[in-house]
Amino acid sequence: MDYKLVMNMAVMAGELMLRSGAETYRVEDTMYHILRTAGTQTVEASVMMTGIVATISNPDMEPITMIKRVQERGTNLNRIMRVNEISRNYCTGELSLEDAFEELKVISGKQYRIWVYNLATVVVPAGFAPLYGGGSAEVLASAAVGAILALVITGGKRLQINGFILDTLSSLAVAAAAMLLKGLFPFLNNDTVIISAIMPLVPGVAITNAVRDTLQGDYISGGARILEAFLKAVAIALGAGAGMALANHFFTGGGLL
Repeated sequence: MDYKLVMNMAVMAGELMLRSGAETYRVEDTMYHILRTAGTQTVEASVMMTGIVATISNPDMEPITMIKRVQERGTNLNRIMRVNEISRNYCTGELSLEDAFEELKVISGKQYRIWVYNLATVVVPAGFAPLYGGGSAEVLASAAVGAILALVITGGKRLQINGFILDTLSSLAVAAAAMLLKGLFPFLNNDTVIISAIMPLVPGVAITNAVRDTLQGDYISGGARILEAFLKAVAIALGAGAGMALANHFFTGGGLL
């Protein structure tokens, strides 16, 4: 048995799941089952929101321990499902260790192209607009504001802007653009457009995972996720408020509209 390869595979699987938004206990469970296939006496996997620690050992061998720092996190439920599927197939013997490791490396890259993410950022606000009572005009306006949001997010990621600042700038751009459209088309329901357009920024998965981690007893990860979701919500609120204030000052109060 190649103990180092088992360790590398377990840590890679854990990193992929943690980066994709999986709960802490789910990551630990997946890593534990992979590490158990090494047949060692001691198997430990400890996962926090920002890092992974795993170790395996036997009385006749030196312990193998690996630490992995995880800095980037997002939401990719399909990637979590694929990692779980590979893990199950490996643990049941349907995949060899080498094949399972190679499949994990394949899915570690970007799943979609940038234009697909941008298209989704345009479509999601348009889909939420009817749920908040919007008509066809609000749907089109939400899609237009979503396009601006996609542009800001793409540019911010390329410039490697801090996440908190990027959320603030994104919500600011959304609110300012919605206010501008309201000035051009007074019949628009501005509240519906703004709420629909900021939905791609709302940390819904982070809040859900924070509650689930806390209920599982992972208080450090649960508390960290709650704090992360709170800061993200604050950034969105600050940006939206600043955007509406600036739009009122420059477009209406300033006499541009």
